[in-house]
Amino acid sequence: MHSASNPYSPGAGRRPFELAGRTALINDFDLLISRAASGRTDRGIVLHGLHGVGKTVLLTEFRRRAEEAGFLVVSLEGRDAEGGPKAIRAKLARGLLQAGRKAHSRGGTPALAVALGTIASFAAGLQVSGIDVGVGARHGRGDSGAFAVDFEETVEDTAVALAERKSALILVVDEMQNLDAGLLSALLGAQHQAGQRDWPFYLVAAGLPNLPAVLNQSQRYAEGLFTYRRVGALDREDSGIALVAPAAEQGVSYDPQALDLLLNAAGGYPYFLQEYGSAAWESAPRKRITADDAKVAVEVGRAQLDQGFFPLRWRRSTKAEREFLRLMAMDGAGGSSTATLAARAGKKMTSMTMTRGSLIRKGIIYAPELGQVSFTVPGMADYVRRVTA
Repeated sequence: MHSASNPYSPGAGRRPFELAGRTALINDFDLLISRAASGRTDRGIVLHGLHGVGKTVLLTEFRRRAEEAGFLVVSLEGRDAEGGPKAIRAKLARGLLQAGRKAHSRGGTPALAVALGTIASFAAGLQVSGIDVGVGARHGRGDSGAFAVDFEETVEDTAVALAERKSALILVVDEMQNLDAGLLSALLGAQHQAGQRDWPFYLVAAGLPNLPAVLNQSQRYAEGLFTYRRVGALDREDSGIALVAPAAEQGVSYDPQALDLLLNAAGGYPYFLQEYGSAAWESAPRKRITADDAKVAVEVGRAQLDQGFFPLRWRRSTKAEREFLRLMAMDGAGGSSTATLAARAGKKMTSMTMTRGSLIRKGIIYAPELGQVSFTVPGMADYVRRVTA
């Protein structure tokens, strides 16, 4: 079949043709939008789960729906934290300026003009300029030099102005666990104030399975600020829909055995479903994907994952970290006891603490509970065993 008509979308954050199995999560966000549009406030939303389950795709869908509703939306990525605290704060300020400029172009109000002045003042304090919002900086708001105070004042003025028009300010944050402690605390503080004072401001975030714990460590009240939703692998039925629906749109079908082979290989993970589906499309000569086609696709898809998805994490690891991962891989996908890993290495647990902490900070592993570690990437244990055999 022609590559140009391949309906699958392998790759990080790319929206699949069929967003299967995520209706309940989208409904949660639609309810937030509906409540805000009727003048009622709600909690923010936090999605947490392994890499490859489609969290970024969901955030992109949430952003699209919020923009269609006429809300002010600003996006931020924890990956940007690698540029340092100053760089990620500057990106936040630019996002607020751009969103404010759009709002002003749609028709302003006195309250919105006040808010835009505060945004301009907040941005100037972070040495961000070059984006004209049509209003000069407002002295005395958002310009104290204390980031948390200035951000809260900016959120307050913007949210109050938006409340007049039954709108909201939504800050979409991906990989939230990577934000520095000061920024994370400021965001949570603003969300806390918004909940207490009925400001239409919402953090809508996603991150690794340890994100709820990270938020709670930052601010003890964080557990009450959000609707927390775990994003996991799709069940068998939804996984089948994710593969079958895009092909059916173009008159292509799967033999039952072929579908079983691909579903077993993907394990319900959306990223893998797209990779194997794409490989099946490229492998099939006719508009009926057979078991033989699927067997080829599994090999091709796995090779593709081994060239990009998994090595991305492996190459970031030091020699000591790779040995730690090798010891973990012996336990498979179920996770490992840190005591067991130390025993395998013939070392004291305390001597492995720095390596463990570094791998957690890099987002390669996480600690689901005290004394346990697990991979953040589905299939990583198998990959590590393949490359270290």
